[in-house]
Amino acid sequence: MQVFVFVLNRTEHLEHLMEEFSKHGLRGATVLDSKGMARILLGSDEDVPMFAGLRALLEPERKSSKTIFCVLPDEKVALARQIVNQVTGGLHTPDSGIMFAMPLTFVEGLEKKA
Repeated sequence: MQVFVFVLNRTEHLEHLMEEFSKHGLRGATVLDSKGMARILLGSDEDVPMFAGLRALLEPERKSSKTIFCVLPDEKVALARQIVNQVTGGLHTPDSGIMFAMPLTFVEGLEKKA
């Protein structure tokens, strides 16, 4: 089992992404509002010269991202990655998002009781 995490910066893709996850049997995702470090620093009143160039790259009207995480069997992680790339058009463009997975040492609460 792995925890699959995807930070979606282009939140307009969220509903379609969740529909595709569900259609392919990837259920139980949790979605949280999130904000990255660069957005916090760029949004501060202090002038941070190191981040001045980033202002042009980041869309000022986008205030937050969505962090999606779910516990998946190892064999479903590649499918989740494929769906994310298909729905978003890929994460190779700046400010599109980041995804990763980590192995779990234990999971409780997923079993359905009869």
